[in-house]
Amino acid sequence: MDLKVGDVLRIGAAASVQFAGDRALIFRVTAIRKEQTYMGWCWLTGYVLDATGSAVERREVFVRRAGLRRIVVHDRRPPAGGQRSASGMTPAGARMEGNRGVRHPGQTR
Repeated sequence: MDLKVGDVLRIGAAASVQFAGDRALIFRVTAIRKEQTYMGWCWLTGYVLDATGSAVERREVFVRRAGLRRIVVHDRRPPAGGQRSASGMTPAGARMEGNRGVRHPGQTR
C-alpha cells in the first residue's frame, strides 16, 4: 500500500497482533518514518479517531503495510463559501443585517 499523510486507516490484526479484536484502531496518519525497518513494516505517527471522526489520542504505531486498510472518509466541513439562505445571505450576514440600527451600551456613532 502506498501511504501518505492524511490517510485514514483501519489498523487491525492483519497489521499487527497487538491490534486484534476490539483493540483495532481507526487512525489518521500525520507522519511516516523514512528509516528502514523490517521488510514490509513501517512506523506511523497519527491520531486515533473515535466514531465521529474526532481525534482522541496521538499514537505512534509499528505495523505491517500489507495489513493496513484505507478508509474513505467523507468531508464534514461545510461547502466552500458557506451555506446561504433563500435570501442569498450567509447565517452570519443575516445576523449582522438583523442587528442594523441597534445601539449597544458604550457604542458611539
